[in-house]
Amino acid sequence: MTELPVIDNLEATKLDMAENNIRSIAPRDFSGLLNLDTLDLSNNELDDESFIQDPLSNLTFLKKLNLDDNLLTRIPVLPPSLEELKINSNKLNSLGPHSFKGLKNLLNLELKNNTLHEGSVSPLALSPLKKLQDLILDNNRFRSVPQGLPSSLQVLGMSENQIDEVPEEALRGCVHLRALDMSHNLLHEESITAHIWAHLKSLQVLNLSYNQFTSVPVSLPRSLRNLTLQHNDISHIPAFTFRHLRPGLQSLRLSHNALSNEGIERASFVGTYRSLGELLLDNNRLREVPRCIRQFKNLQVLRLDNNQIRLVRQWGVCHPQNSGSTLASVHLENNLLDVEKIPPNAFTCLTDAQGLVLHPQGGGAHMINRLHTQT
Repeated sequence: MTELPVIDNLEATKLDMAENNIRSIAPRDFSGLLNLDTLDLSNNELDDESFIQDPLSNLTFLKKLNLDDNLLTRIPVLPPSLEELKINSNKLNSLGPHSFKGLKNLLNLELKNNTLHEGSVSPLALSPLKKLQDLILDNNRFRSVPQGLPSSLQVLGMSENQIDEVPEEALRGCVHLRALDMSHNLLHEESITAHIWAHLKSLQVLNLSYNQFTSVPVSLPRSLRNLTLQHNDISHIPAFTFRHLRPGLQSLRLSHNALSNEGIERASFVGTYRSLGELLLDNNRLREVPRCIRQFKNLQVLRLDNNQIRLVRQWGVCHPQNSGSTLASVHLENNLLDVEKIPPNAFTCLTDAQGLVLHPQGGGAHMINRLHTQT
């Protein structure tokens, strides 16, 4: 169908018209649906002309609107009652000062997979969104974080852009930000000044995977709980990087990097020994189990697989005095270990014997290829 059918049901609160060929909508189409709170018009052929009559303006109870996978180049006029708006996978190329006029109740906004960039987003574009909590701008064309982010923001997604710098002023007002995803960009150590994290006093989750970091960033937000740095080129964890974190890091993901034993200092993990529950060091260049591992008091998951580990020391994983161990999962497969020579008490602290994975070892084509590329 290319047009909405006539529906007269004042009791209806939800309408799903996704995956049709709807090209035009008019105010009369919703005259019998004035109590709608959820409307799904995704996967249609709606463009800017489709909204020229402001067809949704009379839906004064509408809270959730899905316009994904249409042909919009700008934000249409929408009812001020909206709390959730999705316009992913359209052709949005700019956001002006009046794009979100009147949407003072909006909590969640998704604009993924469009063609937005920092030069096409007015610093005033988001100013009407006084209550906005979640903003997702993944897979656009941003090279920098846009200006004018609402101070109410709690979640910011900017994955899969071309960001190579984060100006300090861009996040200065985001004092309530809890989660920041900047994975799949072009960031490195010099892209982010140390001062920027000082403003993010509530940040708990930070994803910087698939960037160009060679070292773990320093001066991280004190409140940080989960740090993901997978698929970078990290070869060094500076000493005392995590010491200032309170109550401390819970999850640290460093898979698919360039870490060797020399890149992990004696004090690299100071500040995490009591808080860390998950440590992922798989797919790196470790030759033995890092000697600091046994210091963790509450570790539950440890990934060391797909390295070049030849040695597991007698107390390399389990501290002899750690009677209250929480360690439930250890992966050491795809290394260069002679399993028969591992000390029998090396893993006595595991709470579940099924959680230990030692096979297969060496000889795999993927390991041979990795060794060749690193020599």
